[in-house]
Amino acid sequence: MELLDELINSFNTIWPPSFWDVLDIAVLTYLIYKLIQFIRDTRAEGLIKGILILVLFYFLAYVGQMKAVQWIFQRIFNIGIIAVLILFQPELRRTIERVGHARFPMLDKLTGTDSEVTPVSEEITAICEACEDLSSTTTGALIVIERETKLGDLVSNGTIVNAVPSKELFGTIFYPKCPLHDGAVIMRDGKIYAAGVFLPKPVNEDAINKQLGSRHRAAIGMSENSDAIVIVVSEETGAISIAENGDLQRGFSKDSLRQTLSRKLIPESSPASSARRKKEDKA
Repeated sequence: MELLDELINSFNTIWPPSFWDVLDIAVLTYLIYKLIQFIRDTRAEGLIKGILILVLFYFLAYVGQMKAVQWIFQRIFNIGIIAVLILFQPELRRTIERVGHARFPMLDKLTGTDSEVTPVSEEITAICEACEDLSSTTTGALIVIERETKLGDLVSNGTIVNAVPSKELFGTIFYPKCPLHDGAVIMRDGKIYAAGVFLPKPVNEDAINKQLGSRHRAAIGMSENSDAIVIVVSEETGAISIAENGDLQRGFSKDSLRQTLSRKLIPESSPASSARRKKEDKA
């Protein structure tokens, strides 16, 4: 009843609503929507269910006047926020980075940051042709395409290349007797920026399919910690996979890989994107 009275009093304070009241409710609604979306897209769904169960037990302990149980739950809830931040640090970091990288056209024009450098069709073609050749010879490969999140902290453990990509160069880097073949290649601004780079491990490695090797695990870990697109060629089966946002999709061919990279890396407003759509329409 006290909660109902508080809700009624709160409603009375904003009636009739002003412009700021409507804006306040709209912003709150959007935040709740994004929170629900965040929970559904991450491992937070199981955590939320666990928290609701703890709240239910705490309510029962409160109704039953179980002092010892109440004291334990109070201590758990006191450290709960810190525990959540630690458990979901990668997801929270990726979400905050997306907010920071959101496009605001007017602000970009004022600050002079409205230009955007993305891989063009030639670089995508080189990647696809290289993956096709590496797949046919079951040569393992790991290619990280950097996007908004810069990966300079990882480049320090690799070798700077800064070269125009080609299938021959990819083949040389991932040749089994090459000193750089064990690490990953990082693509930046359409070029092979670094090679022999070691990537972070996934957050929940035990939950990953045991059949996946170290390259696939590294790809998942890299995609969990950044917005990069990671391409993997299996050295056991030659299968081509893509990792993005902690999710691994397998079974790509040269053509499907080209279509996926073009869709994800080339802006819809660019001439290259228009040419790609015309080509797809003709096909």
